[in-house]
Amino acid sequence: MSKVFARRCRRNDRMTRTEYIQHPTASIKHRLCLGPASRVERFNAPRRAVALREGGFTLLELLIVVGIIALLLVLIAPAFTYIKGGTDTTSRAYTIKAVLDTARTYAKANDTYTWVGFYEENTENPASPNSDTPAVGRIIMSIVASKDGTMLYTGNLGSPFTLDAPPNQTALIQIGKLTKIDNVHLKGFAAATATPPPDTFDTRPVVTSTAAQIGDNNFPPNPSLTFHYPIGSSSPQYTFVKAVQFSPRGECIITNSNYTPARIAEVGLVPTHGATAPTSTPPNVSAVQINGFVGAVKIYRR
Repeated sequence: MSKVFARRCRRNDRMTRTEYIQHPTASIKHRLCLGPASRVERFNAPRRAVALREGGFTLLELLIVVGIIALLLVLIAPAFTYIKGGTDTTSRAYTIKAVLDTARTYAKANDTYTWVGFYEENTENPASPNSDTPAVGRIIMSIVASKDGTMLYTGNLGSPFTLDAPPNQTALIQIGKLTKIDNVHLKGFAAATATPPPDTFDTRPVVTSTAAQIGDNNFPPNPSLTFHYPIGSSSPQYTFVKAVQFSPRGECIITNSNYTPARIAEVGLVPTHGATAPTSTPPNVSAVQINGFVGAVKIYRR
C-alpha cells in the first residue's frame, strides 16, 4: 500500500530546516532535510509556479519620490533662507537692545554714567580680536561705568578724549563681559520719509543728524571719546571709538565732538554673509533707536 505523505514546512528557530511528515492515516515517518526551506521545496515539491509578492515600494517608485522631494527643496530653499536671514537680524538687534538696556539700568540704579562702545572686525577670521580688512561682520560691545558717579570730563568734548587715560583708568569699572555677534554690519541709514504712525522701519521716528547715529563710515562724524578693553591697558585688545553714553537720569547721547543730545539716537544694522558689506541696502534691516531724553530703546525692522 502506497503511503500518502502531506508536506508541511516548519522552520526551526534558526530557519535552517524543513520537515516533512507522513499523512496522519499512515504510520509516522519523518524526513529531515538540511538547508534552506526554499531549496528543499524546489527540489522535492511538484514543479508548479507560485507567485507571491509582499507589500512595499519598487526601486523605480522610490526614485520618483526622492526626485520629487529634491525638486521641492530646490524651489522652497530661497524662501527659507530669506526668512532665516530676517530672523537672525532681528535677534541680533534684540541683543544690542539688551546691552543698551543693561547700561541704562546700571546708570540709573547706581547714579552714575555708563558708556557702551561699538567695535567691528572681520568675521571671516575666527580669531578675535583681529585686524584683518575689511573690518566687517562681527560687532563687539563693551560697557564701562564711572565709579564715582562723575562724567570724567566737562563740557563739550571738542577734541578727542580718552576716557580711560591716566588717571581715569582707576575711575572706571567694566560692566559684564564683552558681547560679540557675527554676520551683522553697522550701517548708517537715511532718515525715514514715510508718514507716521512710526510702527515700521520706513515710518520710524526721524534721526535729525548723522551725529546721533552709530553706523559705518562717518556715522557719527568726528567721534571724540575713546576707551579700551581691558580698561587702561597699554596694549588693549579693542579700542572703542563709537560709543553711547547714559546719564544717571537715563538720558542718552552719541559721543561726538558737539556733545549734542538728540531726541532720537540710532544704531543701524544690516545682515552680512562673511566679511562683505552689502553694496545696497538689503530688505531685512533693523534700526535700534534710543530716546535721547529718557533712554528707552525700541527696535524697528523691515
